[in-house]
Amino acid sequence: MSKFSKKKSGEVPAVSTASLPDIVFMLLFFFMTVTVMKDNSLKVENILPNANEIKKLDKKDRVIYIYVGKPSKEYEKVYGTEPKIQLNDKFSDPSEVGSYILQERAKKHQDLQNFLTTSLKVDKNANMGLISDIKQELRKVNALKVNYTTYEGDAFRNLQ
Repeated sequence: MSKFSKKKSGEVPAVSTASLPDIVFMLLFFFMTVTVMKDNSLKVENILPNANEIKKLDKKDRVIYIYVGKPSKEYEKVYGTEPKIQLNDKFSDPSEVGSYILQERAKKHQDLQNFLTTSLKVDKNANMGLISDIKQELRKVNALKVNYTTYEGDAFRNLQ
């Protein structure tokens, strides 16, 4: 007779679920560390203009955003239809831009403070006078590196 016998039943062994909680918590921690929370909600209508030659900003942690545009429908009754400046989650005057830039600059690491870029996300129907006021305030606080955020496309479509 033989020393080895064949298994008669072809049952598949049960899958061990002992490591399942470990895997779930590992995925949870991964997504908690990787996910970036949205900083602020857009309160202005922001239809960006088109531009022919654009360059992508590489390091988003070195950018301070200023939004300019007509208040969205829910804020139109309170603030009207004229273009407004949005700094973080509130509407502001051009005179507040300088202090906002200084506050945002102070939040950044000392090594990054000299490399900060101010990105203007301006609606294509906004007044140039308002943009000029913002730029004057940026000059006062020595924030001279300014970027205009646009879409890639034919610049002549902005005239329509």
